[in-house]
Amino acid sequence: MLLIRPPGVYAPQSDTWLLRHALRASALAPGARVLDLCTGTGVLALAASRLGAADVVAVDRGRRAVTAARCNAGLRRAPMTVRRGDLTDAVPGSWFDVVLANPPYLPSPTAPGHRPETWTGGGRRWNGGPDGRAVIDRLCARVPPLLADGGAFLMVHSGLCDTEVTRERLRDQGLRTSVAARCTVPFGPELRSRARWLEAEGLIAPAQREEELVVIRGDRV
Repeated sequence: MLLIRPPGVYAPQSDTWLLRHALRASALAPGARVLDLCTGTGVLALAASRLGAADVVAVDRGRRAVTAARCNAGLRRAPMTVRRGDLTDAVPGSWFDVVLANPPYLPSPTAPGHRPETWTGGGRRWNGGPDGRAVIDRLCARVPPLLADGGAFLMVHSGLCDTEVTRERLRDQGLRTSVAARCTVPFGPELRSRARWLEAEGLIAPAQREEELVVIRGDRV
């Protein structure tokens, strides 16, 4: 798919396509309301629109990402709304049948107290704090209240961030959890550049240069 992607906007790649696969496999109900958080180019919101969602809202904190998503939606005449904001702050009082998220999740040597909402540049696209969970944990707390009865939350992240912790936190919010999709991919440039730090922190085995990507599903039942 040809997409407008200004410099600094996350490029769709393996985690994007894995989450898109999980969305397709979820048998999205016609007329569903869908929220796509950390939308980047808007590619997943566009996929939801093509699958029959009646109301699609895409959210990103970056100005360039919001511009890109709006342009990509306009080029395809996709009926979706793009908002700029910090995660669910952009949709107060709303509810959705499906929420998608591909957040920044790479473990990163971030200084203590350096909050993710203050990150800029590449850090905004990639970094998830020392354990990769800075944004993931915020999503686990914020998304479940937005789900309608029978609604589903689909989030992709690296296995380096501890899949079971994500499932436990979603269960604590009353969701039934499962692994909707997974695959193993070689390290990309960002992980390769911090591989020695990851080894020193015990987050990967010596010489490990592959990661597992996982889509966690949480269902409101």
